[in-house]
Amino acid sequence: MIKRIGLGILFLLVALVALLVVRGAPIDPVSYNPPQKPEMTGVLALNNLLDKAELLAVGRINGPEDVDVDDEGRVYGGTQDGKIVRLLPGGVVETFAETHGRPLGLHFDERQNLIVCDAYRGLLSIDRDGHIIILATSAEGGPFRFTDDLDIASNGVIYFTDASDKFFQEDYLYDLLEARPHGRLMSYDPAAGRVKVLLKDLYFANGVALSENEDFVLVNETYRYRIIRYWLKGEKAGTNDIFIDNLPGFPDGVSADRKGTFWVALFTVRNDILDWLHPFPIVKRLISKLPHFLWPKPLPYGFVLALDEDGNIVKSLQEPTGKHLREITSVQEHGGYLYLGSLNSDRIGKYKLP
Repeated sequence: MIKRIGLGILFLLVALVALLVVRGAPIDPVSYNPPQKPEMTGVLALNNLLDKAELLAVGRINGPEDVDVDDEGRVYGGTQDGKIVRLLPGGVVETFAETHGRPLGLHFDERQNLIVCDAYRGLLSIDRDGHIIILATSAEGGPFRFTDDLDIASNGVIYFTDASDKFFQEDYLYDLLEARPHGRLMSYDPAAGRVKVLLKDLYFANGVALSENEDFVLVNETYRYRIIRYWLKGEKAGTNDIFIDNLPGFPDGVSADRKGTFWVALFTVRNDILDWLHPFPIVKRLISKLPHFLWPKPLPYGFVLALDEDGNIVKSLQEPTGKHLREITSVQEHGGYLYLGSLNSDRIGKYKLP
C-alpha cells in the first residue's frame, strides 16, 4: 500500500514537470547579472525608526499605493478597488472619486486638481468635486499599458511613466522575471494637450521626481535597483545618466521636497534567491508557469531612503519586521511629516521628521 502511494506521488511529480515543460510561458526572459547587493552598514545600518510612525486609517483603506495631501491638510490615497479615498479629521474615510481602474501615482497641481496615473485608464485630472477628465492614454501611437507615477513642474508640465508597455498592472511580476526594458518616461503639456516620450527602454519605469531647480527629473528603474536622471536644462538637456545604482532594495516611488532632498520608497530589500535566478532564463521561464504563491516571496520590510541632489544616500528609515509598515511604495513630505503609502497594506504611515 505504501509503495503504491509512493509511486502515485512520483507519477504526479513527473506529470507536473512534464506539464511545465510543455506548457507555453507568459514571458520571454533574458539573462541578467545583478550587482552584488550593498552591505547594510553606515547610513544603511539596521534601524527601526519607522516604528515611530503614526498609522492612519488602519483596516479601512485597501492598498493606498500613492498618497498626497491637499491645501486643507486632508490625506488622499488610491486603492485597489479603483477608488481615491480621502481622510478627514476625526478618522473619517470617504470616497472622493472612483476611476474604475487602479489609481497609482497622484499629485495635486497648482489649482488643486488631483492628477492621477491610473494603471488602466491613463493620465487623469480630478477637480475638487471629484469630476474626472482623461488627459492622455497613449504616446507615439502606443497606448499606455501601465500608467504609474508622476511629478508636476512649476510651469504645469506633468512628467509621468508607463511602467511597462507589455504587461498590465496585475502581471508586474512577469516584467520582473522577463528582465527586458518595457518602460517609458513621458511629459504631458496641458497647454498643448500633447504627450512627449523622453526615454524608452526602461526597466520598469516607476517613481518620478523633479529636482529643486527643475533642471532634471528622476525616474526609478525598479527591477535594476537604480534611479535614472534625465536632464531638462543646461548643456546636458535631453540626455540621461545613472543617478544612483545598486540600491539595497526595489525603488518604487520617489518624491522631492524641492529643497535638495529626494525621498525614495523601497518596496522591500533585495531577494537573494531572485538575484541568483536572474542569470538563468530557462529557470525563470519555468517559474513563470507556476502559480504565483510558489514564486520567491518579498520579505516584509519597511524601507525609505533620503538622497541629496548628487545621488548620495544621507539617511535611511527602516522597519525590519514589516509588522508596523511594509511594502512602502510612496513617500510624500508635507508639513513636517512623511506620508507613506503601500501597494497592498491597509494603512498609511505618518512619520514626523526631526
